[in-house]
Amino acid sequence: MILVTGATGPFGNAVVTSLLKNTPASSIAVLARDPAKVEILKARGVEIRVGDYADYDSLVKAFKGIDQLLFVSGNDIANRTPQQANVVKAAREAGVKHVVYTSFQRKNETTSSPIAFVAKAHLETEKGLKESGMAYTILRNNIYMDMLPIFIGDKVLETGTIFLPAGEGKVAYALRTDMAEAAANILTTKGHENKSYEINGNKAWSYNEIAEIISEVSGKPVKYIAPTREVFQTEMAKAGVPDQYIGLFAGFSEAARQGEFDHTDPTLEKLLGRKPVSLREYLQQVYAASAGIPA
Repeated sequence: MILVTGATGPFGNAVVTSLLKNTPASSIAVLARDPAKVEILKARGVEIRVGDYADYDSLVKAFKGIDQLLFVSGNDIANRTPQQANVVKAAREAGVKHVVYTSFQRKNETTSSPIAFVAKAHLETEKGLKESGMAYTILRNNIYMDMLPIFIGDKVLETGTIFLPAGEGKVAYALRTDMAEAAANILTTKGHENKSYEINGNKAWSYNEIAEIISEVSGKPVKYIAPTREVFQTEMAKAGVPDQYIGLFAGFSEAARQGEFDHTDPTLEKLLGRKPVSLREYLQQVYAASAGIPA
């Protein structure tokens, strides 16, 4: 029996969608705080189990009888470390045999990392899994391609500018649905126990290169401006962007500038059994459509 957490979110839902292509619905369960949000999965025969990362007893109950657990990292950054410790301990108590965890791509694991504020929970969770006695697979996922329009801003074709303090740093983006399909394949095949996988695209890209591609596919000129982190934060504050988003964008941009996400690796392609969607293909789909150009 496979259980997927985070099934109401894009990644978990995409994993379930991939699983249903080759796995009987009767062998799949999902964890949800609000069952109403996964009614569509229930209608397809997937079992719904109610649980909350902050409620240890609910997790133990939900994980009973589960062989394979896809543990999607939580989005409550402030409370994520203790919540995810609950998941690991509850899985062990419930007798889960194998946990697949969605972690993050990195090189710097110290507090000097620009994304230390999001790294702490991942590092603690990985440590907990390795010490738990359960079989584990850690997915060190790079940044989703799908996040690019958020980082770039939804008015990039109007302003003609990408404004981020990432310098010439490059990122080996991968599409979220490709990462989800790879996770589903791990859950349904053997030989992944006690391994950590680097999940990246086949090529790393700078924002200068991204601007060039968007210009090509949209027919509208887009340039990249790389301010200092201080100038970026000041300008975003003037524009009324909430502090938490300014910090998030600045932190990930600085990490990209320092080369945290530029590692390329063939693992994703091997897990998929095909080439992952390329950045150019994704940008063509998003920005050609935005500009009214047939993709």
